Amino acid sequence: MILRLINVSLACFSLLSACQPTATDGSSGSSGRTARVDGQVSNADLVRNPVSGDGSIDTNQLARISFDETSHDFGPVDEGAQLSHRFTFTNTGNIPLLISDARSTCGCTVPDWPRSPIPPGGKGEILVKFDTQNKPGKQQKPVTITANTFPAQTQVFIRAEVDPAPGK
Repeated sequence: MILRLINVSLACFSLLSACQPTATDGSSGSSGRTARVDGQVSNADLVRNPVSGDGSIDTNQLARISFDETSHDFGPVDEGAQLSHRFTFTNTGNIPLLISDARSTCGCTVPDWPRSPIPPGGKGEILVKFDTQNKPGKQQKPVTITANTFPAQTQVFIRAEVDPAPGK
């Protein structure tokens, strides 16, 4: 009985110690230092969880994306026009801004965003292209940007009044 208890205790100890982080990359595990690869900060280190277990939110150590404008109206355009607009932004947060995704609800609207981190105070832009082919009438297309911000998603919008092509 005692031998069995000792074996169970050793097995539990082995499992618990196997779950502890080990620092093989030069970082110190859970000490708060960031992992570095070739002198670069890992993208995973830029992602923060601002919500603690007690429900409070700390946004001081997050990136913040501040757009110069969140909506652009092209006005009246002819169907078939290929439109584009650049939404410029500034990282007003305290850590580098990392945009992980930008997408629209329709294949006619295609965003292009910076893939590298934007430092605090740095500027960037998201280029949104809109194909008006087969899109007559009032159009409003959202572009959802996912980044290491709180909240994690921000939207910008393009609008247009697409005049139908002759004969349609």
